[in-house]
Order: sequence, then C-alpha cells, then structure tokens
Amino acid sequence: MSAALAPRAIAVGARATRKPTKKNFRHALRAVVDSETPQGDQTKPMQVQRPTRDAVTLRPAGVSDAVVDSSKALEALAALGGNPYESERKSSIVTVGLSIHNCPVEIREKMAVPPEAWNDAVAELCAYPHIEEAGILSTCNRMEIYVVALSYERGLKEVEEWMVKHSGVDVESLREHLFVLKDRESTGHLLKVSGGLDSVVMGEGQILAQVKSVFAMGESEKAFGRHLTGLFKAAITAGKRVRSETSIASGAVSVSSAAAELVQMKLPSQSFEGVRVLIVGAGTMSKLLVKHLASKRCTEMTIVNRTKPRAEALAEEFPEVNMRIELMDQFLTLAGEHDVIFTASSAVDPIICKDDLAKMSVCGDAVGGKRRLVDIAVPRNVDANCCEDPNTLVYNVDDLKELAEINKAKREAAGLEAEALLLEEQRNFEAWRDSLETVPTIKRLRQKAENIRSAELDKAMTKLGDGLTNKQKKAVEELSRGIINKILHGPMAALRSDGSDPTAVALTLVNMHALERMFDLRNVDED
Repeated sequence: MSAALAPRAIAVGARATRKPTKKNFRHALRAVVDSETPQGDQTKPMQVQRPTRDAVTLRPAGVSDAVVDSSKALEALAALGGNPYESERKSSIVTVGLSIHNCPVEIREKMAVPPEAWNDAVAELCAYPHIEEAGILSTCNRMEIYVVALSYERGLKEVEEWMVKHSGVDVESLREHLFVLKDRESTGHLLKVSGGLDSVVMGEGQILAQVKSVFAMGESEKAFGRHLTGLFKAAITAGKRVRSETSIASGAVSVSSAAAELVQMKLPSQSFEGVRVLIVGAGTMSKLLVKHLASKRCTEMTIVNRTKPRAEALAEEFPEVNMRIELMDQFLTLAGEHDVIFTASSAVDPIICKDDLAKMSVCGDAVGGKRRLVDIAVPRNVDANCCEDPNTLVYNVDDLKELAEINKAKREAAGLEAEALLLEEQRNFEAWRDSLETVPTIKRLRQKAENIRSAELDKAMTKLGDGLTNKQKKAVEELSRGIINKILHGPMAALRSDGSDPTAVALTLVNMHALERMFDLRNVDED
C-alpha cells in the first residue's frame, strides 16, 4: 500500500469495526471492497490499457479534476492542514471496450448487442455484486460497456466475465484487444466518441444518433441509473455543440458516405456512371447510402429487403432516384446482375460466399471486370472467403481507415476546436457528479438533528408530566422542530449546489467535509 493511500486504509479499518447493520451495509461494502486485497487470487491480471494515476493534489475527497482550478476552495482546504476527515470514495465510472482502432471485425461482431437484447444485457451486468449501473454502446465500429462500479478492480473482472460469457471468445483473445478507462478518462472518452473525434471518419454524425439511442433505451431501464443518465446527457450535449460550433462535420462524415466515397475512389473512372448498384437492406445505413450515392450522381439502383413496404418507403423519400425494389429471396440472382453491392442488412449470418460468386458472370469494363462487395454491416453479411474470388474486390468497415487518413488532415484544426468544447462539457458533468456527494451528508445532518430533537423533547415531556393538554404538547413539539429548522437552514444552504459552477461545487465540498467533522456525521446511520 502506498503512502498516499495509507490514511484511506486507516479510515476504512475504523469503519469496518462498527457493527454492520442493514442501514450501513452498503457503505461498509463500498469501503471494504476498495481496500481489501484478496488472498490466494491467482487470476492472471488483464493486460489492457489502464489510466494512469494523476499526481496527488491537496483537495477534499471526491473533488474531481474538474474543480482543480477552484483556487479559493483549495486554499481553504490547505489552510485546514490537509484532509484528516476523508469520507467514503465515490463509485468509479469504468469503460471496457473494443473498437475498430484496436480490434478486428471478427471479434467485434461476436460482441455485438442488438437493440432487442440491450435491456437484458445491462440487467445481467447489474446482477453482479460490484456493478451499480450499466450501459452498452454497440455499433459497427465499437462495442463499449459503461458501468458504475463499487470497486474498480472487481467491477472490471465482472465486466470481463460477462463479455466472455456473451461472446464465446476466450479470455486471452479478448484481453489482446480490450481497452479500459476509469473516471475522467472514461467520461472524456464518451464525450469524444459522441463528438465524432474517435470515429473512423472524424466528425461523422451517425454516432451521435447511436449515443442518443442508448440514452433512450436507458430511460426505461433501472440498471441505467442516475450517473450514466447524467453522463450520456452530457455526451449528447457535447456532440451537438461540436457539430454546431465547429466545421468538423463538413464533407463526407458518416460510415455510409465514407463507403460510397471509397467505392467511387476505387472505380477506374472514379464515377458511378454506367455502374449497376445494388443495396441490401432498407434501414438507416441504407438510407444514408442512397443519399450519398445520389449526391455522387448515382441515380439508378436496386434495393433488396426482406419486406417491400420499408423499401418502398425508402424509395418515396428519394423521388429523384430510380429505384428497383426486390425481395431478399432474389438476392443472389440479382447480385450476379450488378457491379457494386452494398450490404447493410441485420442478418446474423453471411448472405453471400465464394461459391455463390463463382456462379456469377464477370462484370464489365465500367468496373474493370471486378465486382465490388462493400460490407458495412456488423455482424458481417459477406463471408470472409469471398476475398478469394479472383473477380471480386471485398471491402468492410475496417477498410474505411484508408479514407479516414485522407480526411484526417483537413479536419485536424476543427478537431482541436472540438477538444476545447468537450473539455468544457466534461468539467460541467464532473461538477454535477461531485455535487451529488453532498446528498448523504445532508441526510445524516438532518437525521442527527432529528435524533437530538426527539431525545430532548422526550426528556422535557417526562419532566412536565401529564399536566399538558394535547394542544400544548403539539405546540412544544412544533417549537422544537422550528428551532431545528432555523439552525439547519445555514448549513443546508452551504451543502446545496446545482453543479453548474465548478468553483461553487468545490466550495460546497469543503463545507461538506467541515460539517462532517464538526458534527461527527460519519457515525450517523441514515433512516
């Protein structure tokens, strides 16, 4: 144990000796799991990216880096000679994930969580003993699990255990590609993702819609609690600001537009003129494909879908495009008639393989005799063995990295502007989260005052005997309550903060620790 952590361990030990009750059990659990080192645990530690611990700064327990610049609060704390009355550590926000930057599609597709399975997945995560809240962001480029954990290390192990169980990928293979982030790194990462700064094509807008979708699913799910609700709200606000206040969203920015641009760039004439285009699926990805293909003067295409109504609705949105609508059972026949095939269906198994391609005729000169298969679905719609066909070129979401490099330079300046906005939104979120730390102190202060009032009132009533009428007894009790409320008004006001001003939050936390010490609130059980 390091010297920096020694005071915390002493405080934990002191609390652990108290008689455990139903009221204080959860606080005791929080303290013990973060300080205890399991004996005999031979589990191999995860070889994954971990956040580094910042240098220790003198400030109250629970004050985040969002309020480090609050000089008045820090000077006030320094004047107290440190932090001898540190309270319980708040839960950690932890991110465990896989992304296109460090994990191949073969593993990402096994980890994918479709919308219909989202609620069950987060409920399973929260069933583990050290996970309080959970949310999952699952897209074609990433699968990220966000949890609020009572214990960082144990919560991390539980998330890993769930990922292995869900995907069927062995633990060693999974650990090769995992990244792990905690607290500031975790919150900063989600804001960066929502702003499009972590996307294959910087600034793409589809990821913001996907973050909004997670928030919408979480609103009806108990496992998606107060902290993650606040975090995803902050991410949505940040994403909107980045796109409205910077030029990061200019040009081709979505996965669908990048796919259309990649194909155009790879065609011999760099034009869709004379090229026969087929799109599988009629969902959001396909809609964006149609939009961007039309902007590149591709106005003839075939849409294949499981049902016609959705495809017909898509055709109605683009009257300038001549769309042929067909059902999925005609796909392979139609594939042999087209030069470029975009697949964006929700099928869980491949819909085309090498043997299917071998039965198709060779394409014409417009595409250099090579049929293009562009698979932007996860799980993949195109079997990996299609790459072996000599007359076919296959692209998937990982190939969009090439286009990302082309766009990277021109968006770099806008990305720097966006970083400043994201930092501002992160500070606001952390200040809000810090402000929640005062809630238990407010409850304990009021409970202690009520305990004293009730005990003293009982003593007074005993001394007064039975001579008082019910009306007089009520007047005495109301008097005692009024005195308590008047005395508590000032301290309660000093503990309340809306979280909008980091400096105010820091001062509020200094007040909180002062009141905890003066009134010995850490020994008060909340009713």
